[in-house]
Amino acid sequence: MSKPWQPYALHILDAIAKIRRIRMRGDIVDDEVLYDAALRNLQTLSEATQLLPDDRKAAYPDIPWREISGFRNILVHNYLGDIDPLTVAAVIDKNLPALEESIRVMLAQDHGNLDAALALLNRKGGEPPQAGDEIL
Repeated sequence: MSKPWQPYALHILDAIAKIRRIRMRGDIVDDEVLYDAALRNLQTLSEATQLLPDDRKAAYPDIPWREISGFRNILVHNYLGDIDPLTVAAVIDKNLPALEESIRVMLAQDHGNLDAALALLNRKGGEPPQAGDEIL
């Protein structure tokens, strides 16, 4: 029996919310403490995406799932030496909004509630849904 995937999806949303809060505290390009915090959450997020079911991920072909997994390997193993903060900031800006939207819809669809899916999409900058949230 496979493990439930929903806790991993919630973990992704939590990491995205943390990255958003980190970015609100300052520029990760100029502040190495904020940069390190962002990298740690990107690593956590990337690891969690690897634990989502392939059939769920296949429903969102615009999300670069393989690249997210590869990025995790770069972060963990530091294949390229010091990672460029400008590139990390660009990855965050370019990819996290769509990933967040896809994960929110994935969770809402799992609960068979189209209204909840639409409500999740309309939650701008809110905290990620938690297990047991009424909206799910």
